[in-house]
Formats: sequence, C-alpha cells, structure tokens
Amino acid sequence: MVARSKGSALERRLGVKFSDSALLKLALVHSSYVNENPNAAPGSNERLEFLGDAVLGLVVADELFGAYPDQDEGQLTELRTLLVRRDTLAKAARRLKLGDDLYLGKGEEAGGGRSRPTNLAHAYEALVGAVFLDRGLSTARRFVRSSLKQEFESLPVRPFPFDPKSRLQEVSQSRYQMPPQYRLVEAAGPDHARHFTVEVLVRGRPMGQGEGLSKQEAEKEAAREALARLEGQLAD
Repeated sequence: MVARSKGSALERRLGVKFSDSALLKLALVHSSYVNENPNAAPGSNERLEFLGDAVLGLVVADELFGAYPDQDEGQLTELRTLLVRRDTLAKAARRLKLGDDLYLGKGEEAGGGRSRPTNLAHAYEALVGAVFLDRGLSTARRFVRSSLKQEFESLPVRPFPFDPKSRLQEVSQSRYQMPPQYRLVEAAGPDHARHFTVEVLVRGRPMGQGEGLSKQEAEKEAAREALARLEGQLAD
C-alpha cells in the first residue's frame, strides 16, 4: 500500500494509537482504489466494515440497554437505528475528517467520493472494526462512545413511540388521502451481505431514500427521511 504521513495526525483525531498501522490504512481503502491500483493495497475496507458493523451494533446496544432500563425491545431498536444509520455515521466521520484520508479511485474522487455519505459511513464502520482488531473491545467501545458522543447526548428522552413507516402512512393519508409508495433502487452485494437502497414516494414525488441490510430496514430509513421533510413542511 502507498505510504502516507497522515497516520499520526489521524490517530490524534481518532484518539487511538494503532499498533498495526496497516489496519488503520486498510480501513480507509475504498473498493474503487483497489480496482484502479490492484497492486497498491491488499484489499478494500469492506471486510473491516462487516466486522465494524457488528462491533458497533454490540456497543450501541449495550450502551442503550444500560441507559434506558425502562424501554422495551422495540423502543431500544428505534434508538439503536438512530445511532447506527448511515447519516449519523457519516456525520461522525465528517467530524473526524475521514474524507481527507480515504484512498479513492480517480473516478470516485472526481465524483465527490470524499464527501459521499455512504463512503464516510462505511469508513467509520471499518475503523471500528480496525480498532477492535488492533486494540480490543474496550478501546473500540471508548472510540464509539467518544466519536458518537453528540449523537448519544441528543437522543430523545423517550424513544419514538411509532414505527416510521406507520407514521408516514398516517401523515400521507391524512394530508394527501393516499399511501406512500416504496421503490427498490438498488440491491447490491453478495447473497450473504446484501445491501438495499429504497426510495419512498409521496404523491408520486421522491421524498426520502434509505439504505440497509434488508429491504425493511431500508424502507424504514426512507420513511424516516420523508417524515423529517413532510413534518417540517407541516410545522411551517
């Protein structure tokens, strides 16, 4: 892999000192870089992303379980979704300036890849996986707590008492007398790790887009984005 001198600066931003700097670099390698430079990197960050997603889910679930002892499984799931959704992780990645250190192919970089929410969220998850492998679960937990501190502190006192898809159905029916429609935009990845992108339309107009490891998860993310827009309009 091409050497960079940014490792120490990035480690200071992360608050983590890596024993194996190659893991830190690997967490920042986008598949487009590997495609264009097959001999420059051992692979992309996708495997680390897979691991980091699992570690992140465990840490967030454990934190919420302790912080919300009176909430049921459904409410805890809603809170966890808020913390691990793409836009939340991309926001944390921006604060850490991960986009500056991504290894991207020329086409991906020219297309705005350094600021693309999906790239940033995936890099964040890959970093969690890298921290876990290099320093263990305790350090990974501290990293997640620190990097998502703002998001943890901004969680509602009580979780959403509704499913976003059900709430969007109510709003759309009440305001426009018609239900929302969900459209599959993309289903990518191998069978064991499919990734879905879904768009929701209200009155035939795209109002939200979501991603997830299942169509249902992607639909909920799309509904949540549409609700933010629609209820913002209602407030106006």
